[in-house]
Amino acid sequence: MGKVAFRKIRLFLLPPLTKRFFVRILIIAIAAYLFFSYICLPLQIKGNSMEPTYPSRGINFCWRLRYLFSEPRRHDVVVVRFAGSKVMLLKRVVGLEGEQIEFRHGKLLVDGDPLEEPYVVYPCNWNLPPRKVDKGCVYVVGDNRGMPIENHYFGQASMERIMGGPVW
Repeated sequence: MGKVAFRKIRLFLLPPLTKRFFVRILIIAIAAYLFFSYICLPLQIKGNSMEPTYPSRGINFCWRLRYLFSEPRRHDVVVVRFAGSKVMLLKRVVGLEGEQIEFRHGKLLVDGDPLEEPYVVYPCNWNLPPRKVDKGCVYVVGDNRGMPIENHYFGQASMERIMGGPVW
């Protein structure tokens, strides 16, 4: 390796500590803070309600701009802010406003018709009477239906509580 190449590598790895260097570092730090605080929120997945799609203890990011110009659609995975706290839940949209949602013998029915859900791997025996999704809301539930219904947070979520969608 020549002297010129070695000097370029050294300057890249150990730049001179000038005022310009510190200004760049400050700009990058502020941009990273704003990006990861308001646009792409890091989140740790705790719990089994979205398994096997999203395993517990996984790491993901909530892309806040996902629904800036559109509404969530059926089967979308969304990040929902839990009412009255900073906790965010990862759930799947299964019902849209005005639709009637029901669980009968473990099968999800939308307006009386069974919904095809290829992402649900674990069978369940949930039973819930029909309920209509209010205006400005979506109905969300986790993919892991093998857990008892009492261990799940699910139901209507207002559009204001939809924070965005997972990055992957």
